[in-house]
Amino acid sequence: MPEPRLVERSMVAFLDNEDSDTISNPIHSTAVAKRFGFDGPLVGGVTLWGWSTPAILDALGEDWLGHGWAEFRFRRPIYPDDQVAIRLEGSDDGSFAHTMSNQDGVECVVGRVGLGDGPWVDEFTTPSNMTPGGPPEPKPDLVLDPELVGQEWVSEVVPASIEDLITYSSLSHRLDDPRFVGDGPRLHPAWIAARAEQIMRHNFSMPQSIHTDSRVQYLSPSYAGEPVTVGARCIDVFERNGRHLVRFDCLLRGADGVDIARLRHTTIFYLSIAGA
Repeated sequence: MPEPRLVERSMVAFLDNEDSDTISNPIHSTAVAKRFGFDGPLVGGVTLWGWSTPAILDALGEDWLGHGWAEFRFRRPIYPDDQVAIRLEGSDDGSFAHTMSNQDGVECVVGRVGLGDGPWVDEFTTPSNMTPGGPPEPKPDLVLDPELVGQEWVSEVVPASIEDLITYSSLSHRLDDPRFVGDGPRLHPAWIAARAEQIMRHNFSMPQSIHTDSRVQYLSPSYAGEPVTVGARCIDVFERNGRHLVRFDCLLRGADGVDIARLRHTTIFYLSIAGA
């Protein structure tokens, strides 16, 4: 039997946002992260996972961008200046186990990626209302309320301009890949996955959140230049180890009416201050 294919890369982690407690999610700032007991500002989850994109493309090829899947879970934080080892190991079914470890060998991100439909694709729910609207006025707080389960959120239109996507890929991922920063750039897979946190903040007021896990199904090739509509439906709200979490499904649809991606996203929206 041939040895499983192995793809490995490494990089130094960095903070792609201003280290300020005034940013939209201040858990990615030193001051707020340390209040909650972390050693420093948390590198954004989707950004961190997205740093694996070059390795995933080495493993699966460009077809993954148009019809591929990923699942990933965050086990430990990654901080700026951490040494990150990215590893993808092939399986007999054609998928790849995916890990991201720090300089101490701790697996901070674990997951799997593959071509075609993900093994859980039929579990997604579809928002029935994709007509965009403005955020609620005032925005309600996100709370541990079982009545939120099954609730559809207000959909949002995201511009997805060429300039914005090139800036995103250049600054957040430091890419020079013409697929993402050249003429007619693709929507970066991490930019797509990040729409989940944005649609949550479009609908709710919340001080900070910590992304815990995602499932992402890419459905069709997608490019910058036209707006993207994002809809969402709440799947669950629950408590775990004193933290409050929300899980929700998203659908991303292009201006031409073609579905771009489906997401299932879980995030912590309440955690207690260290020592409180």
